[in-house]
Amino acid sequence: MTRMAQMRKKPRVPLLKEIPLLIWLVFLWGAFWQDFSAGNLIFGAVIAFIVVNIFYLPPVELSGRFNPLYSLGFLLRFFYKLVLASFEVLWLSVSKGPHIKNAVVGVKLRSHSDLLVTATGHALSLIPGSLVVEVDRSTSTLYLHCLNVSTPDHADKVRKDVRDTESWLIRSIGTREDLEVLKAEEALTRGETGGRPGPAAASSRGASS
Repeated sequence: MTRMAQMRKKPRVPLLKEIPLLIWLVFLWGAFWQDFSAGNLIFGAVIAFIVVNIFYLPPVELSGRFNPLYSLGFLLRFFYKLVLASFEVLWLSVSKGPHIKNAVVGVKLRSHSDLLVTATGHALSLIPGSLVVEVDRSTSTLYLHCLNVSTPDHADKVRKDVRDTESWLIRSIGTREDLEVLKAEEALTRGETGGRPGPAAASSRGASS
């Protein structure tokens, strides 16, 4: 069977179901070019539509959930960390230069959703100072090359930040199953700390306030 025949057999996905994916691709387009002007975003929307509808891609399974409150919180957190990390990288380049110690840190995610793993990896790679160099899809493990990581405590801080990023995305667009896993983890953390909320719970409470 030719490639054209395979493309003709590709099931047509309704535009309404493609909208979340198109919005995400347009956002990534603007972030990669660091240009969120109307003209660039419109051009990105055209490219995203072509990629989704003409090129044969494996289906992206959406969760059927979208929480606008946590999505807004995720975006605010993302832009805050983007600005903060830019200044940190600038300071490290001036103060330490080539003497900075880097490391590759592996982080196992909670979710096995291709969409969540990809979104988490892209969000982390767009922030200066970290870059996803490998993804183990079978175990949902991200391997990141990180600046200024020289001790186990630094690596633990990276892992916490990665899982916090994932938790925001789970609350925003994750499946109900992933959300239940996250809530169960937070409940267990609260129990182990004598009723005090864990880091993820504190983040979620801050988003709802």
